[in-house]
Amino acid sequence: MPEKRYVTFNEHLRERFGEKVFKVSLDAGFTCPNRDGTLGRKGCIYCSERGSGDFAGRQELSIHDQFSEVKERMKKKWPKAKYLAYFQAFTNTYAPIERLRELYEDSLKQEGVVGLSISTRPDCLSDEVINYLEELNQRTYLWVELGLQSIHDRTLEFIGRGHDYEQFLRGLERLHSRGIRVCAHIILGLPGESKEEMMETASAVADLPLQGLKIHLLHVLKGTPLAAFYQVHPFDLMTKEDYVSLVVDILEILPPQMIIHRLTGDGPPDDLIGPLWSRKKWEVLNAIDAKLIERDTWQGKKAILE
Repeated sequence: MPEKRYVTFNEHLRERFGEKVFKVSLDAGFTCPNRDGTLGRKGCIYCSERGSGDFAGRQELSIHDQFSEVKERMKKKWPKAKYLAYFQAFTNTYAPIERLRELYEDSLKQEGVVGLSISTRPDCLSDEVINYLEELNQRTYLWVELGLQSIHDRTLEFIGRGHDYEQFLRGLERLHSRGIRVCAHIILGLPGESKEEMMETASAVADLPLQGLKIHLLHVLKGTPLAAFYQVHPFDLMTKEDYVSLVVDILEILPPQMIIHRLTGDGPPDDLIGPLWSRKKWEVLNAIDAKLIERDTWQGKKAILE
């Protein structure tokens, strides 16, 4: 029997590789067009100084040393697991192709690595990068994670993404046309968005040629532009109850085969301004499981009925 009422990434990896596989999060020293002045200097409004790589390896270390350090921590829990090298921090296709090859190939050489996960932006996919990703996809297990956050251009402009929804669709289509697995990221609780607008994003995602989805809760972190905005213009942060209910609503309309990489996330505890209930990640995940049982529902229930 499946361990959850939705298709977890953990379950998918166990089925594919026959054993536990976990991500080793790496910080390869990339930047972002929202950081280097191409589009901006401050990053997306919610993004931390580590470019959403707060739990990744230490940037000053080589890929080999980062990998060894993070792997050793994780091995205490899963001593016989395999690994995905996860290029997480900042924009991980935003560099010359020679540099990408050096980093990706180095990570694939690490003992126990069975594939790659590369987090990037839809507007940072040059022809050279797409060609190389296609090559990688033919010889290893590959995911490309694309930040979307919302389908509403008004929101994308406010949070400083530097691209619109149409650019996301173009980037997705280029990857999909090469047979590359894509996981989209969306954020719930963005300022000014109603539940209906968040569901519109989820409904659009459900109809796209995506193989995976990460659902994030908006975190207000110290030192971010969002924290400064929140101090001057306080807005309502999502309650745990509203978040759990909305996640279940979203799961119901997603394709039953879509792989759910994440249903909530972690903010660095010392930097988290809110929502403070999100510190207890496992309580949130357990509440989602309980709500699915309470409603007698599951991923794809409404998608199937439609």
